[in-house]
Amino acid sequence: MPRYQAAWTLVLAGMLALSGCKLVKTEDEQKQAAAGAFNPDKMVAEIWDAKVVPFLQERAGTFQEVSALAAENLDAAAEKYGHKEKQGNAPWTFAATIDGVIVAEETKSRAGYVDVDVDGDRKADVRVAIGPAIRGTAIRDSLKFVNFNEFKNQIEWAQYGKSFNTHVNGLLLEKLPRENLTGKTIKALGAYPLPAKGQLPLFVPVTITVGG
Repeated sequence: MPRYQAAWTLVLAGMLALSGCKLVKTEDEQKQAAAGAFNPDKMVAEIWDAKVVPFLQERAGTFQEVSALAAENLDAAAEKYGHKEKQGNAPWTFAATIDGVIVAEETKSRAGYVDVDVDGDRKADVRVAIGPAIRGTAIRDSLKFVNFNEFKNQIEWAQYGKSFNTHVNGLLLEKLPRENLTGKTIKALGAYPLPAKGQLPLFVPVTITVGG
């Protein structure tokens, strides 16, 4: 009997010792976990040149064409230039190009922008985001080849949308001049969500040139 008690004592001691141990992943396991982690910035960078810009180049109409058709026949504009996720209640987002003159600027705010006249009447027709902070997720929402169902949850989907804004700011917008923009010409390719009545469309560029 004492021998059995001694054996059980050793087993219990071993179990207690194991319960206090902390399992440490090997270096390979840690690398695999890191490789599989959600990285929206990397995901955006990998498709930007190969898919994002070419898609919008092919899909876009001039801002005048897109906005006029949307006002006349939203379904036709959506079919030709627009995209909207089936989930949620996001507005239609349209691909467009802009070629106009800057008539107003806001560069003091982090959510900087310029107002642009595209039809020559010296009045703003569209507002172009120039960052560094960009409101909304127009770039993500204009792309037919990305889908909410490919993400685990709404948080990842939102982070993915934000990463498009971060990418375009680092790639283009932070290099733009920030003074005396009014009167300069602007050309851009990008996207904008259908605005509420009476508001300027907020256009987010994926290519942009300011000069003149």
